[in-house]
Amino acid sequence: MLRGMRKASSNWVGKTIMAVVMGVLIISFGIWGIADIFRGFGQSTVAKVGRTEISLNEFRQIYTDRLQQIGRQFGRPLTPDQARAFGLDRQVLQQTIAEAALDENARQLGLGQSDEQIRQLIMNDPNFKSVDGKFDANRFQGLIRNFGYTEQRYVAEQRKVALRRQITGTIGAGLEPPKAMLDVLTRFQNEQRAIEFVRLNAAQAGTIDPPSPEALAAYFEDHKVQFRAPEYRKIAFVVISPEEIGKWTDVTDDDAKKLFETRKDMLSTPEKRQIHQIVFPNAAEAQAARERLVGGMSFEDLGKERGLTASDVDLGLVTKSSLDPAVGDAAFALPAGEISQPIPGRLGTSIVKVDKIEPGVEADYAKFAGDVKRQIAGERARAKVADLRDKMEDERGAGTSVVDAAQKLGLAAVTVDAVDRSGRAPDGQPVANIPQGLDVVSQAFNSDVGVDNDPISFKGGYVWYDVLAITPSRDRNLDEVRDQVEARWRQDQVAAKLKTKATEMVQKLEQGGKLADEATAIGATVETASGFKRDDSPAGVPANIVAAAFRTAKDGVGQAPVTGGIEVIVFRVTDVVDPPVDAASDAVKKLKDSIDRARTDEQVASYVNKLQTDIGTTINQAAFAQVTGANQ
Repeated sequence: MLRGMRKASSNWVGKTIMAVVMGVLIISFGIWGIADIFRGFGQSTVAKVGRTEISLNEFRQIYTDRLQQIGRQFGRPLTPDQARAFGLDRQVLQQTIAEAALDENARQLGLGQSDEQIRQLIMNDPNFKSVDGKFDANRFQGLIRNFGYTEQRYVAEQRKVALRRQITGTIGAGLEPPKAMLDVLTRFQNEQRAIEFVRLNAAQAGTIDPPSPEALAAYFEDHKVQFRAPEYRKIAFVVISPEEIGKWTDVTDDDAKKLFETRKDMLSTPEKRQIHQIVFPNAAEAQAARERLVGGMSFEDLGKERGLTASDVDLGLVTKSSLDPAVGDAAFALPAGEISQPIPGRLGTSIVKVDKIEPGVEADYAKFAGDVKRQIAGERARAKVADLRDKMEDERGAGTSVVDAAQKLGLAAVTVDAVDRSGRAPDGQPVANIPQGLDVVSQAFNSDVGVDNDPISFKGGYVWYDVLAITPSRDRNLDEVRDQVEARWRQDQVAAKLKTKATEMVQKLEQGGKLADEATAIGATVETASGFKRDDSPAGVPANIVAAAFRTAKDGVGQAPVTGGIEVIVFRVTDVVDPPVDAASDAVKKLKDSIDRARTDEQVASYVNKLQTDIGTTINQAAFAQVTGANQ
């Protein structure tokens, strides 16, 4: 839209029209924007559940956070179009409304959580604890900041979560799956089978004579669609990303050394010391213990007297920064083998002994020069990307093609002469000059020649592309694909013979024949697999054969083709083991927990749906579309 406005305002007529349009927009915004303050449900509200409103900014934050989380999982940003295609917009809206319904229900019930309860809830969260098992304020701030939360917002969110758990915990309390259900599901999961089987492949199919010209031509006519040439497109694209620009960004040694010096301590390997430590409640006890240690008593023996294990006393090889500051200063000033004076610290008074010193290694510039230069190049490239993006958009807005715009800006455009929807060239090989992870092919197949396409987000930058030409799909003649047709004809002949032979073998086995005799007759060997469950993948047994075995009774026989290959397996089920159910086993307990969770989720979902109906839920579709980009 912005590009269209730029085009429209490129002459005096367009500028006049755009001035009038902007004037109308400003006036209407003044009228309707101010009026929205006085309405109970307006453009600033996405949804309303009872008296609880979901503001536009609140939903935008939730939706953006969710897209960023998924983007981190995928390793690349998720566009609004992709999010809508996956249905994420509706999922996030439904989840947010469900949470709002519970919030409204908590308000109606008068539920509450004190500040101290929320404080304890956060401080007991294992994610925020350091290695000593205590709440770490710095870790807390760092983690919530990484997920886009301020402390105030996180505390408020946890208060809401705690109240919702009060409701959902009550709903799920007391739900117990019936014993019969646990027995049936446990037996279903743990049932084991054993089979003997024979593989039939091309060797058992026998000789396949070459097809006659008439037979091959007839086969081609019957399967012509399988050999049809796909649609090809000629595309051109240019990548503007920190990675691409960083390749030609020169960084001098002087610049790299300046950054290296500021980060030298982080790049260096710190000194480590193996330390024994015992903490005492006061200085007097520590001094008395030190005298005993100096007199020859070992730290281990003294620790045993105080009820400490060897691992409690021996801290191992540690860095100075991992210790209490006072203890670290004293321990890293001691020579090896010496016992410290009593050291006042945050947890008490300590006595330490240094057993071994592992010197630190100062970082060498030559070793890290390449990494430092790449980092500087990347930082400079990120700044350059923004500048080039604006220039590229200006060129595109003026109607310049991708190739010409790239040439003007000194960038390298890539032209792919022919590519199909799967990313392959006419020779059947993947197109080599499309960067891995760049989904420009599917985008090009959703566009057309002459269309001004929006750029694609890619690796922190952008990709502009044009569709230059389209070669429609067409029927190939036999001469173009004769080798492919003959190979496919041969595969079908082998598969047909194997199916016939396998059917004959099954019939003989059902009439009392032995699998070993049948295998010998066709030059195959008998293999076995035992003790496997429904979800197992025993060596050499395809998943569809496992599934078929569990559909077959004991001593029953069956056959199934091997997925993805020209092979058929004939099998006999030789044993079925129905294990006893041990209600006290960990497996049954885990199964019970999973059933409990599933039933609780089902009950909570029903409760929330009833809440939304009773309380009343309204959705502002215009505001929802504004956040998710559906109205663009």
